[in-house]
Amino acid sequence: MSESDPTMSMQDQIQSLGAPTTNGDTSSANGHAVHVPTDDESIRQRCVLLGIDWLEKAPEVDKPVIELIESDTAVRLRVVPIRIEDERLVVAMINPLDTAAADEVSTLAQRPITRLGLDAKAFGELMREHYGTTAARMAESLAGDADESGDLEHNLDAIDADDIHRMAEQPTLINLVNLLLLEAIQQRTSDVHIEPFENELKIKYRVDGVLQEQPPPPKHLQPALIGRIKIMSGMNIAERYVPQDGHITLRFEGRKVDIRVSTVPTLYGESVVMRILDKSALPLDLQHLGMREDLRDEMDRLISKPHGMVLVTGPTGSGKTTTLYAALSKLYDPRKKIITIEDPVEYELHGINQIPVNPKRGLTFATGLRHILRQDPDIIFVGEIRDSETAEIAIRSALTGHLIFSTLHTNDALSSIGRLIDMGCEPFLVASVLEGALAQRLGRRICEKCRERIPMGEDVQHRLRPAELELFDGMEYRGAGCDQCNGSGFYGRIGFFELVRINAALRRGITESLNAAELAPLTSSNYTVMRQDGIQAAANGLTRISEVLRATQDVEDEGD
Repeated sequence: MSESDPTMSMQDQIQSLGAPTTNGDTSSANGHAVHVPTDDESIRQRCVLLGIDWLEKAPEVDKPVIELIESDTAVRLRVVPIRIEDERLVVAMINPLDTAAADEVSTLAQRPITRLGLDAKAFGELMREHYGTTAARMAESLAGDADESGDLEHNLDAIDADDIHRMAEQPTLINLVNLLLLEAIQQRTSDVHIEPFENELKIKYRVDGVLQEQPPPPKHLQPALIGRIKIMSGMNIAERYVPQDGHITLRFEGRKVDIRVSTVPTLYGESVVMRILDKSALPLDLQHLGMREDLRDEMDRLISKPHGMVLVTGPTGSGKTTTLYAALSKLYDPRKKIITIEDPVEYELHGINQIPVNPKRGLTFATGLRHILRQDPDIIFVGEIRDSETAEIAIRSALTGHLIFSTLHTNDALSSIGRLIDMGCEPFLVASVLEGALAQRLGRRICEKCRERIPMGEDVQHRLRPAELELFDGMEYRGAGCDQCNGSGFYGRIGFFELVRINAALRRGITESLNAAELAPLTSSNYTVMRQDGIQAAANGLTRISEVLRATQDVEDEGD
């Protein structure tokens, strides 16, 4: 297998991994947008119309031509070179209509190409057979270059920054980092963790909310590996003793993927976390998030209000921002001015003005919100209400005819009322502007391909209440494990929700400064807590009971 061209510039190396495109399903090698269908059947039909041959079985491959395209490039573009025919390179593609990928292959191979379409399953087999290199295998092959003295493992601080830069620009190291990122994206990873310890360097992927340890690269690669990531994300490679933040933008399979990078110094080197923000994987509607129909109807009525405040609450990582993004996408209308202020802006939303918080330059939630009000907005999304100043401005904004969305860190929906009052907001003002509060948690979704019913275990039964047990009839669902879910039995995540709409009785109770326990009896008759919502989802075969109990445990503990 050939290595990357060491004469390429650093920017070229990054571009070989991927460059941003104009939107999620357009791409082009020369900067022009080209629509790329993603539905398998529509791709096949268009190929037939365009005269592009479509194969059901994997063709024979001339082994020498495989070396024309590197493994990480082939995986990223989903292209396998087959043979050279009449001075043209014949390639098999899972999507022959992806002209950006075709142009890039033509440039790399330095010859014109002929595209063939190939069935997804056959293509996967072809790719595994000829490009079976993984990050783990590549790291293992590099392990032989370790410093035999062992001093490098324990004296990483002694390595000069110029040496790190030189090591980070080595083609094999570049390929290793590229493969780490590509494999993470393919496995639906939300965060990549690189953790240094005394004698090892751990790599972990967070998939569906759970960390999964990967085969570790050799310890001696630590400076170069972390240095390469810092170069790609625009960080100072020479600074190893203060936290740094950076950003990587790449193109993967014709779509834009943003990666937020954070480093912090630890006892044995820098710990790196890369948050992968794949917009194409973000379900921007409440149904895909797992919200049941009656709650969606209630939420639609809330977000359709002309003014007031709607809060979404929950701990970090509970999907609050995603829910509000879905609400904003639903509300988008060219006739309305929608502005957000976020820390940071996680995904770009079409037609919505998004402002990133920048405390170093004096742009906080409070100062940003003040200036947003001078922009004549109709709808405002404040990423988080963290202090009394932001809370007060948000409430005043809602009073003056704006619709305000924001998030709070509270365990349940009703607790958000007390949190606002604790921040110094007058109870009668909170009662006047608050229209509703949604609390949520996330659990893993059962893989639909391998879902099956099994008898419910006694360890689960004794944790359920009698009314809850009646929903299951002694049986529960689980994922048996398959290729789609990598044997985990789970594929994706689902939300567990509780929604409180502020009625007249609740407004009186808020004005009288009642606490959450005293406000609970004043909620509407159809109000359900997160645990009930999750148990119903488990009964419908969407998630496991254990996931519901784990995700909602903190709420239950507080309520008991």
